[in-house]
Amino acid sequence: MNSPVVIGISGGTGSGKSTITDAIQKEVKDKITTIPQDSYYKNFGHLPPEKRNKINFDHPNTLDNELLIQHIQLLKSNQTIQMPVYDFKTHTRIDKTISKKPTKLIIIEGILIFENSELRDLMDIKIFVDTDADIRILRRIQRDINERGRDFQSVVNQYLYTVRPMHIEFVEPSKKYAHVIIPEGGKNKIGIDMIVSKIKQIID
Repeated sequence: MNSPVVIGISGGTGSGKSTITDAIQKEVKDKITTIPQDSYYKNFGHLPPEKRNKINFDHPNTLDNELLIQHIQLLKSNQTIQMPVYDFKTHTRIDKTISKKPTKLIIIEGILIFENSELRDLMDIKIFVDTDADIRILRRIQRDINERGRDFQSVVNQYLYTVRPMHIEFVEPSKKYAHVIIPEGGKNKIGIDMIVSKIKQIID
């Protein structure tokens, strides 16, 4: 079996990374292994809850990139991995993993995947989803309230004090490493079609 094609999809919070991933999966048809960087936050279970709540989870230091890199290397060598599962309500890893098998196409998705040079070097195609900040914050509010049990004020505070500053410091500068920049995320059908066409060509 040939080494899988690894695609990195980055962009700010709420930019539409998952929408791009879903569009690729729908069009390419082949089974795709998706690895969200969010699953690789460090385990902060040793800290009391009040300290966990004050951690800046938009800073690269909160991510276990060493484990993520190891797992991508294993997938590229056609080995199955056990991906960790992260509980965003408690900021801890739970005591179970998800088995991920190597496939023709592996997608790594996350806001900080281009920030780490060793991780970048494992990617064959790097895509940055570029969406306006006002749209991204609205999507972030909706997601964190509906899926992560947060209240409105806590989401707004987190955006103002950590998400936005870290986006400016780390996420936006990493855009320069992308092979392709897709404006307006999942609504950019022409951009998605071009990406899908290139992926099919590489896989074939």
